[in-house]
Amino acid sequence: LFETLRLRLTLFFFPLLPIQQMQFMLLFSRQGKLRLQKWYVPLSDKEKKKITRELVQTVLARKPKMCSFLEWRDLKIVYKRYASLYFCCAIEDQDNELITLEIIHRYVELLDKYFGSVCELDIIFNFEKAYFILDEFLLGGEVQETSKKNVLKAIEQADLLQEVSKSNFSGRSVSMVVVTQKLHVPLSF
Repeated sequence: LFETLRLRLTLFFFPLLPIQQMQFMLLFSRQGKLRLQKWYVPLSDKEKKKITRELVQTVLARKPKMCSFLEWRDLKIVYKRYASLYFCCAIEDQDNELITLEIIHRYVELLDKYFGSVCELDIIFNFEKAYFILDEFLLGGEVQETSKKNVLKAIEQADLLQEVSKSNFSGRSVSMVVVTQKLHVPLSF
């Protein structure tokens, strides 16, 4: 109960908190396999690989009882393990680590809602959906939408649109009125 209340209060006041920009987010397995990466700062591929290798090694070498925050170069690294996946984010030195933990947790909640109980295989075989969910939630490293309901609604609408475009492509015609009603799009242009 306390956890739910804390999360609701945090997310309620989220828009009032100072804007913080995430530098990047990495998802990797306990074996060190990179499953998802999202970069919000321009870096060369060589630098991205070097950073990824360093951070995966650093985080995996830490003991479970250790703090989920660490200072690395001129950034703060915030990570959290969920089942067999580590969610790792880099933020500016002055940004709030606890807000970043809440962002990670909200992303996991969104993945759970979409996939049922999300697991590593869901990320592996549906990586484009995992990226899409992340992009609906974060934009340019900043929280775009705090409402789980709104994010999931946008994802549902995109899934429906994709389904309609596939069925149109395969030769089956779908009534445009039905589609626009489901998407809540007005027919007038």
